[in-house]
Amino acid sequence: MTITQSIIGFLAAAGLLTLTPGVDTAMILRSAAVEGRRSAAFAALGISLGCLLWGAAVSLGLGALLTASQAAYTALKWIGAGYLIYLGVRLVWKPRTQFLIAGAAAGGGAWASLRRGLLTNLLNPKVGAFYVTFLPQFTPAGVSVGGYTFMLACIHVVLGSLWAAVLIVATTPLRAFLARPGVVKAMDSVTGGMFIVFGAGLALSRRD
Repeated sequence: MTITQSIIGFLAAAGLLTLTPGVDTAMILRSAAVEGRRSAAFAALGISLGCLLWGAAVSLGLGALLTASQAAYTALKWIGAGYLIYLGVRLVWKPRTQFLIAGAAAGGGAWASLRRGLLTNLLNPKVGAFYVTFLPQFTPAGVSVGGYTFMLACIHVVLGSLWAAVLIVATTPLRAFLARPGVVKAMDSVTGGMFIVFGAGLALSRRD
């Protein structure tokens, strides 16, 4: 496999992965609809930073710990599942009815979105395990494995950032409808329910 073949194959596979709905998509859509572009952009930035940190860990060989140690994988899995369920329960238990205009909220709101996006990815061992098993398959012979796998992780982050931008822009025309208190409350409840489902799925998942 040449470098060109590797990149083309990875773009196709990572593109499909990026388009597959998951907790990241739910978080970005809710942030864009309820809190505005700025918070959604910061949530996407946090998600991207989480992927980059996992990519760096894998390229340095640290990510292999997740496949070598059942205890490490299980511990991180339960922490991540607990965090997702915690976020979900908060949204379901106390859904908001107030719509925040983009830029009107204090800066802490955006930073809180970044933190949620970052922690959601960092506390999900599936991301690290996925990078450990997925990235080497697209690494051609004769290249620096560490540097090349990190480059592939960066490509994945770029694809994810572009998709996040599409989601944020697509949500904007609907904001007048999404600004209604009943819709905001429903968005929080639905997103919270999704987080609980994702968290439970992570808790019940097995390392492949």
